[in-house]
Amino acid sequence: MILFPAIDLKDGRCVRLARGEMTEATIFNDDPAAQARTFQAQGFRYLHVVDLNGAFAGKPVNGAAVQAILGAVGVPVQLGGGIRDLATIERWLTHGIGRVILGTAALREPNLVREACRRFPGRIAVSIDARDGKVAVEGWAETSTLSALEMVRRYEDAGVAAIIHTDIDRDGILKGLNLVATAEVARATSVPVIASGGLAGIDDVKALLKPEHAMLEGAIVGRALYDGRLDARQALALLS
Repeated sequence: MILFPAIDLKDGRCVRLARGEMTEATIFNDDPAAQARTFQAQGFRYLHVVDLNGAFAGKPVNGAAVQAILGAVGVPVQLGGGIRDLATIERWLTHGIGRVILGTAALREPNLVREACRRFPGRIAVSIDARDGKVAVEGWAETSTLSALEMVRRYEDAGVAAIIHTDIDRDGILKGLNLVATAEVARATSVPVIASGGLAGIDDVKALLKPEHAMLEGAIVGRALYDGRLDARQALALLS
């Protein structure tokens, strides 16, 4: 079970949003590379990075901050936000990103996802960000008619390395992981699934270790780490 600390980038800074609203951004660190080093020093073995500006723009925006993170740590980094073509995927993988996350592209261009999985096996993840069970895209600004379960079934045989399931209504507000919905997604696929959105403290980490959630690859944690509600050492010791 992997705990992925999140570094969400807005205007070159580490922020946390509430339910994906860019107008409700709390700045936690002006130096993303320093934040990445802190997470690595705490013992985390994987980082989750999102280019928030890129998610809205449809192209990478915080590239300099991402490069600084890659230069600061030795742990693998998975990156999402504004990655919507093969050239961008290849560029990030060549520059040291361990795994690229596709969200909007996964909804609108399934052939792109399949081709990316073929070219870069084991290095493509799909983000399924759900609002009331429906997939949202374009930085969560648009909600589609496709359900999360329909989306996950679309990529069952595509060679996707992981699926990140986010409950948008819980993201950034410390309401607790929606493990019921995430487990339902996980049962619908053989692809490893990561829970995201709302992790509030050590009780969520304990819940991840219950037998009914053993199929999950892990969970993403953001605000709870930044504001001290979750002690990194305690959480990692529990998971180990």
